[in-house]
Amino acid sequence: MTERTPIRKRLGAVDRRLFRSVADAHLPGFDRVLPRLSRAADNSLLWAGVAGALALTGRRRMRRAATRGLLAISLASPVVNLLGKQAFARNRPSIVDFPLARLGKMPSSHSFPSGHSASAAAFAAAVAMEAPARVAVPVAVTAGAVCFSRVYTGVHYPGDVLAGVALGLTAALVTTRLWPGQTVDGDARVAATAPLIDLDPDGEGVVAVVNDAAGRDPGTASAVAKVLPKAEVIEVQPGEELMDRLREAAGRARVLAVAGGDGTMNCGAQVAIEHGLPLLPIPAGTFDHFARTLGLETIQEAVAAYRAGHVVAVDVGEVAGKVFLNTASLGIYPLLVDRREHWEKRIGKWPALVLAMADVLMHDRRPQEMLVDGVRRRVWLLFAGNCAYESRGVAPTRRNRLEDGVLDLRLLTAASRLPRLRALASTVLGSAGLSRHYFQWRADTVHVAPLVTGERRVRAGGAAEEELRLARDGETFTATGPLVLSKRPRSLLVFRPIE
Repeated sequence: MTERTPIRKRLGAVDRRLFRSVADAHLPGFDRVLPRLSRAADNSLLWAGVAGALALTGRRRMRRAATRGLLAISLASPVVNLLGKQAFARNRPSIVDFPLARLGKMPSSHSFPSGHSASAAAFAAAVAMEAPARVAVPVAVTAGAVCFSRVYTGVHYPGDVLAGVALGLTAALVTTRLWPGQTVDGDARVAATAPLIDLDPDGEGVVAVVNDAAGRDPGTASAVAKVLPKAEVIEVQPGEELMDRLREAAGRARVLAVAGGDGTMNCGAQVAIEHGLPLLPIPAGTFDHFARTLGLETIQEAVAAYRAGHVVAVDVGEVAGKVFLNTASLGIYPLLVDRREHWEKRIGKWPALVLAMADVLMHDRRPQEMLVDGVRRRVWLLFAGNCAYESRGVAPTRRNRLEDGVLDLRLLTAASRLPRLRALASTVLGSAGLSRHYFQWRADTVHVAPLVTGERRVRAGGAAEEELRLARDGETFTATGPLVLSKRPRSLLVFRPIE
């Protein structure tokens, strides 16, 4: 204690001298701007406004940046205000001889650490994790100005601000544990191929199939026709058979373009492989995981990739004769998707998801008995990812390669009877609730066979030809077991922006 006390006093003296230096400084124009900026950041209203503006852009990266920024503030603010200020109980700076023109409203709370600074740093750092530099840099500059304004308006010592910034940065880092980041758009590694150099820039030879049932924008077809005036555009109406229209289009196409969500895209991938055509993904769905991993977020970006002729080879997974670009799964997740789809047309996707979760919890859902690579398991969920995903858990989102030749396999089992709530939480939240019943490995194939008991006929070894419900890139279907989930390495040619 005798050694630490002088150090603390010396740091306090330095802090007060720095505060007085700022108080004595006169920066032309700042007397009007910084007090207003400081007030705008009260209760994080400034950052809520910035988050709203990012969300209104409609771009997924901006929405993720806004969400992560607000999540970081929600972590930093209570730590600062409920713990930090009460633990240190530092008095506010003395405002004797402080310039009244820029003096801010003196809060009644303690001074250390600065809550405004913590929120500013947390939001700016979190936004920088998701948004491009053209957005992240102005947000960071604004956050820095807010931090400086707290000293310039006389309500905080510099040490208060620095401590707040440190806590804010820590809160931003913690969000990556609670909500893993996406692969940077277009950053996933692929296999390079020779460019296509004889493409018509106006789209002659391109047949674009637009799935109106899956599209997020009813104007997608007209937008594609506008940017590729010589392309043939086919709109698939709700109720029409998508695969039939895709195969018909592929028969006369040099390039098969597909607009829709991930479910539509994997149908297009299957047809493109069958006909030996390059696939032009046009993102027009809710999530567009595959297109965004390639670096395609808009119609304009997809068309630019086509005109550049930049074609790459990527892996696909396959199960029951159907390919998948992102994931395939069986167990509790296909059930959840089925229940969500039952209600979503009437009440919307997100309310339907909540209702589906409630339905799964309320009814008596049991783990499925099956053989997984010859080992008897009681399975809540089997997840197979096309290429390795980075985060742990049964619902990972991040992958850095699209051509590694492996399936990323995650298995959640029940030893006696894993509670449904825990299994569902693991399915929805990723690594939540994982334990010794969670297994993860990588392989190029996995064999799955259902087990039947009682009066039903059991084949040798316990495997039977029984129907299994699967989800493939978010779309469900029924297949007859036993099944093999496998890889088709570098079998799909797709257009991608030039890096």
